Amino acid sequence: MDKVLLVIPAYNEEKNIRKVVGRLTEDFPELDYIVVNDGSRDSTANICRQNGYNLLDLPVNLGLAGCFQAGMKYAYLKGYQYAIQFDGDGQHRPEYIGAMKDKMDEGYDIVVGSRFVERRKDWSPRMVGSRLIGAAIRLTTGAKIKDPTSGMRMFNRSMIEEFALNLNYGPEPDTLSFLIKQGARVAEIQVEIDERLAGESYLKPMVAIKYMTRMLISIFLIQNFRKR
Repeated sequence: MDKVLLVIPAYNEEKNIRKVVGRLTEDFPELDYIVVNDGSRDSTANICRQNGYNLLDLPVNLGLAGCFQAGMKYAYLKGYQYAIQFDGDGQHRPEYIGAMKDKMDEGYDIVVGSRFVERRKDWSPRMVGSRLIGAAIRLTTGAKIKDPTSGMRMFNRSMIEEFALNLNYGPEPDTLSFLIKQGARVAEIQVEIDERLAGESYLKPMVAIKYMTRMLISIFLIQNFRKR
């Protein structure tokens, strides 16, 4: 596992970052990680410095896309063969990373930690949005992704290079759709995703509706004109 890097985007995660990184260092010391502080306005960066965490400190807030890309540039420059998007709010469980890497080693480019490989989605508003995005990806690529909005995704070296060297990539379902169109092989494994440890999710109802709408427009329209 010495060539897997956990990229941990963190924006105002002072209430969570100790527990997230503490669990990694105590229970999974074989895993490398980098906390990418996305110009947080709270004490996230100070907590990381005080505890000696591996930190990439961005001077301004770039948003999730820019923050994650900075982490992927780090992974690329340091020669990692695999990188995984790992939330700084405590939702993702590190015990699944080994299984994701094993799946990746079967020849996949991207492995998604999915909540719905073995379980059915409910019909909550958020899951309706997930169903619509999954249907859009299937209609435009032919690929059946059961949990397209999962943020727990592992990428191989070629995908790390794509994210690191191009300006056009964010860790979102529309990028997943685009990469599938470009020939990326994607698999899913069953995982459990926890509720965030503390604080509020940015995906409040109206924000979630806007997000879903933006993803659908991007998948159906914008991807047809997107360049690598």
